Amino acid sequence: MIFETQRLILKPILESELNTLHKIFADSHIRKYLCDDKIFSWQQIKEMLQHNQKYFEEERFGLWWIREKEEDEILGFVGLWRFFDEKQPQLIYALLPKALNQGYATEAARKIIKYCFDQLGYKYVVASCDRPNLESQKVMKRLGMKQTTEKNIEGKAVLFFRLENRQ
Repeated sequence: MIFETQRLILKPILESELNTLHKIFADSHIRKYLCDDKIFSWQQIKEMLQHNQKYFEEERFGLWWIREKEEDEILGFVGLWRFFDEKQPQLIYALLPKALNQGYATEAARKIIKYCFDQLGYKYVVASCDRPNLESQKVMKRLGMKQTTEKNIEGKAVLFFRLENRQ
């Protein structure tokens, strides 16, 4: 399940890529917005990759690397992941600081949303972000997602967004 966009290649993250994913999760920017500033251990990332493999095998979704075509450089990741006991997985992405404000998150997320609707048959896609994450809120709006609710989760305001499949 390799996808291409105008500027990007999205490739499933493999269990053998533990070191690379651990480095991304250790980045202070990604920790701030995706991990509540927690540092994930090697074991936690290993378990995440095992779940990723299982998700791809059983449900045809998971996490994909976001790679820039021309430089073949990893910019971050995008995909679908289970959070907050939702009925279906949520859209998720994370970009390294060097890849911010260039439209990569929107471009990669659009491709995953299209896959959700066209291949997985989802009737909607959901996503969430912490209230202070204004950049992710802008991405959600560019994707056409509408805020549906705000919940207090572990003392933090989390915004939930949804995009309906119009087909």
